[in-house]
Amino acid sequence: MTDEKVLKERESGSWQKALRMLIYTLLGAIAFYTCFPIPHHWRLEFNGIARWIVIVGLFIGGLLGLLDWGLAWVGMPLLTRSALIVAIWVGFTGGLHLDGVMDTADGLAVLDPRRRLQVMADSHTGAFGVMAAVTVLLLKTVALADMVSNRWLALMVAAGWGRWGQLVAIARYPYLRSEGKGALHKASIRSIGETIPSLLLLLGLSGLQFCLQLTGWPGAIGTALGGGAIAFATGAWFNLKLGGHTGDTYGATVEWTEALLLCWFTVIL
Repeated sequence: MTDEKVLKERESGSWQKALRMLIYTLLGAIAFYTCFPIPHHWRLEFNGIARWIVIVGLFIGGLLGLLDWGLAWVGMPLLTRSALIVAIWVGFTGGLHLDGVMDTADGLAVLDPRRRLQVMADSHTGAFGVMAAVTVLLLKTVALADMVSNRWLALMVAAGWGRWGQLVAIARYPYLRSEGKGALHKASIRSIGETIPSLLLLLGLSGLQFCLQLTGWPGAIGTALGGGAIAFATGAWFNLKLGGHTGDTYGATVEWTEALLLCWFTVIL
């Protein structure tokens, strides 16, 4: 066998290996961030799964949009449909991010900044955590109920930008715990540049919104600017309050960004 053939085989093998690792990491992201069943004999790779979170968010939003269309087709009233979609939304993620909302709210309610991380690590949920969770769910439900058309788009965009905000928080701010679920993400995402591919994907979704003439150019621009601003500002606010992020604040960034974006969409969509 010639040296050229050996080199080609090695290059082909490296590409195949890289592709397999991408698939394993995507499956790991689905298993980690959702409750969707993955066959137990499939290989999962969790190192670097944060790079897939926006894709996972768009997938979740697309499924919710499809379910919403089906419920509308059978004649379910708008408010009931909105509440059911929000409940299924929580079910798809297993309450992973909503748990972060509650723990973060309990921690921020403590006046002594030195005790906030300790309170957040406590598995018991306090009154402020319950109030925060109820507020997020209520905002999502009433915002969806105020949107009659293009609800699938709102669901996809909110879920996508919410997770982009988490990705920015991972890349930009320090991680405050030596271990935990969030440490896995921080170890693999080291540069803000790693948020750019998913940012371009979300901007492309706004461009598609314009091309399909769903809302016109003001709505498309408002979606892109509002999504980016809210996602970035939410993570920055938690960093300001805590001096960094934890796994709980990553989840809180997702949920609050989604809720606030849905409220924004009632104006522009």
